[in-house]
Amino acid sequence: MPAPERLPAPGVSATGELEELLAKGELTVVGRIREASNAVLLCSVAYGGLTADCVYKPVKGERPLWDFPDGNLAQREVAAYLVSEATGWGLVPPTVLRDGPYGEGMVQQWIESAGPGGLEGAADAADSGEADEADEADEAGADGSDGPGLLALVDGEEAGEGWKPIALAEVGEGRTALLVHADDPRLRRLAVLDAVINNGDRKGGHLLPAPDGRLYGIDHGVSFHAEDKLRTLLWGWAGEPLTAEATGVLSDLAARLADGEPLATRLGELITPVELAAVRARVARLRASGVHPRPSGQWPAIPWPPV
Repeated sequence: MPAPERLPAPGVSATGELEELLAKGELTVVGRIREASNAVLLCSVAYGGLTADCVYKPVKGERPLWDFPDGNLAQREVAAYLVSEATGWGLVPPTVLRDGPYGEGMVQQWIESAGPGGLEGAADAADSGEADEADEADEAGADGSDGPGLLALVDGEEAGEGWKPIALAEVGEGRTALLVHADDPRLRRLAVLDAVINNGDRKGGHLLPAPDGRLYGIDHGVSFHAEDKLRTLLWGWAGEPLTAEATGVLSDLAARLADGEPLATRLGELITPVELAAVRARVARLRASGVHPRPSGQWPAIPWPPV
C-alpha cells in the first residue's frame, strides 16, 4: 500500500483539499501543546490517501471568559478563517468545525514555522543592556533566525528603517526599549484583517512565518466581539492611509457581507446577529475613514503578555 501523501502549507489549489481532509479525515491525537491557555491538541489527520498535521481545540477544553459566551471560541476561529479567505490574502490556515475524539471543536492545519514571530533574541539583548547585540538581533531577526524578524526591541526612541514603532516597554532595572514590528506588507494585511474581525489577542507568538515566505496568523478565538476589543502588536500603521489593495479588498468584503451572500450566511451560523452587524459596521468605518484604526482608549491596546 502506498504511503499517504502529506500536504504542505496551502496554496490556492490545495485549500479545498485541505478543508476536506480536515473535515472528513480520521483524527489521531499525538500530543498536547501545554503552553496554551485552552486545551490544544496536536493531531494527525488522514483521508483519501492524504495526511497532514493539525491542531484540534475541543470546545470542552475552552476556559470560560467573562466577555465572551461559553463554548463558542472554536466557531470564532472558523469565522476568522472564512473572512481571511474572503479577502484573498490567505492569512489564516485552513480551519474547520467538526466532531473529534473529545467532541466538537476547531481543527486547523498545523503550520511549520520558519521561526517564531516573537521577541526572544532581541528581548534578551535589550534586557542585558547590550545595544550591539540588540542591533544584531534586528538584522538577523527578532527570533534569532537568519531571516528578517517581525518584532524587535531597540534602544532609543526611533524605530529605524524598515520598522514601525509600537510602544515603549520596560525591560528591567528601570530601563525601557522601543517595541517595534517590521514594516512588512504581510503584517499590514494582517492588521487590516484584525481590524475587521476585532481581534482581541494579536500576540507575537500568534505570527507564523512559513518556510515558503507566507505569513499566517493563528488563535482567533477572542475575535468578533460587538464592542471594540482590538488588542494587537500591529499598531505601527495606526492613522496611516490604507493601501489601495486594502481599500479594494474591503469594498469586495462589504459586498460579500450583504444579507443572502454565502459568507454572510455562514458567518451567521458561527457568530451572533449583533456581532455580524458589527463586522459590517467595522468594514464600513474602515472604508469611510480610509485609514488604519487607532487605539480606542476604551480597551488595553496591547495584549498581555505581548508574545
